[in-house]
Amino acid sequence: MKLETNDTIVALATPPGAGAIAVVRLSGPVAVGLADGLFRGRRLVDCPSHTAHFGRIVREDGSTVDEVVVTVFRSPRSYTGEDVVEISCHGSTYLQQELIQTCLRAGARMAQPGEFTLRAYLNGKMDLSQAEAVADLIASESSASAELALKQLRGGFKQEIARLRDRLIEFASLIELELDFSEEDVEFADRTQLKALVLELKRHISSLLSSFQLGNAIKTGVSTVIAGRPNAGKSTLLNALLNEERAIVSDIAGTTRDTIEEVLNIHGVRFRLIDTAGIREAHDQIEAIGVRKTFEKVREASLLIYVWDITSGMTLQDLYNDLEQLLVTPVHCLVVCNKMDRNPLFDVGWVLNPADPAIHPYLLPSAPVLVPETLVLSDLVVVPVSASNQMNIDYLKEELYRAALGDSIRLEGTVVTNARHYDALRRAEGALEEVLQGLDSGLTGDFIAQDIRRSLNFLGEITGEIGVEDLLGSIFGKFCIGK
Repeated sequence: MKLETNDTIVALATPPGAGAIAVVRLSGPVAVGLADGLFRGRRLVDCPSHTAHFGRIVREDGSTVDEVVVTVFRSPRSYTGEDVVEISCHGSTYLQQELIQTCLRAGARMAQPGEFTLRAYLNGKMDLSQAEAVADLIASESSASAELALKQLRGGFKQEIARLRDRLIEFASLIELELDFSEEDVEFADRTQLKALVLELKRHISSLLSSFQLGNAIKTGVSTVIAGRPNAGKSTLLNALLNEERAIVSDIAGTTRDTIEEVLNIHGVRFRLIDTAGIREAHDQIEAIGVRKTFEKVREASLLIYVWDITSGMTLQDLYNDLEQLLVTPVHCLVVCNKMDRNPLFDVGWVLNPADPAIHPYLLPSAPVLVPETLVLSDLVVVPVSASNQMNIDYLKEELYRAALGDSIRLEGTVVTNARHYDALRRAEGALEEVLQGLDSGLTGDFIAQDIRRSLNFLGEITGEIGVEDLLGSIFGKFCIGK
């Protein structure tokens, strides 16, 4: 993205398409004067900031484009930090484009994607992490993702990074000072205190890194595959979770040939539920494709719900063998023991303790059950349900929520939601580890200072205190045009 900030830009600030109202935004040094030349109503150049005025926008020949409400925002008290004018017109797509074209003919330039927010960043209205929060807020599809984006937009993450950098800069400056007096062999920075500080910062960064699982799940949704044998009740379970008849339910095995995808919101977190074809030896080519897709979806998923029909005659060994085939990549697995209403004496503890003599004797198999080496039973979560009558469905939802977000289901602290931030924190942690190694091995101050500078640079990349034009183009180029 080429950074041109001396001209006035224009774009549609509301979603494209017809609606009751549309807003066209102008920002730049002559935004107010340009709009004043097109507006027939109050004289906009004389109007104070944060005022709205009714009138008409006219073309060069004096003909009316539309009756509008124009809102004036004076620099620096505006979104971009520049003079901004927002023109609210009727939502006709024709009128929107005609209004934009009229502004372009008057001397404005069409805004590039994200350019309004880019100017806000360049003018010090927000840092990079806050700018990215704007895009996250626009894209949020749940209360939790909106809440996290708002916290970041208000500067919570910015303040967290600033505290980390400020504490490190203090020691970095002392070590840099030592380099200026290298011939005198003096030491300004206490190495013991520096090591304690680096250890503390590493713990803090490690905590932020561990929050990414929660943040990414809230931001992008949790890919959740429902798998199992034919007629285990997978589609019935999908319908029960959604509380609607989304999937076809039939006693005929192999009804589901292709994947069915729906979104379930649990406590503000979106779960992308994927119902798949039953696992068995396919009877035709189409079913074979569906079974292959099942394994592909599981490999891409974050969560697996394996549905076991406890009335089907399927053995515990069959269950373990299926899980061994499915769990070839790291994925949280919930074993749903379905149709409990037909066998209420079934003890779900048997799944995790196949040879436990305390379990009801009728469950114990005559031959020992072999647990595959790759299958760790303690990693499984077992939930008894009856999907057909909604038994334990709410409990299953709570277990899904816990499995997706881990032990620390908290939104009060700082939560990392952005992959770029995660990568920068990871590299900063690596640089701090090298600082520790340098201190332990007695490296000279110039090498330690170099590693400290690297960690500061990585942290600075998050907020934009250290950045280059290519980085800005990559970030703001993903925004919509009018933002």
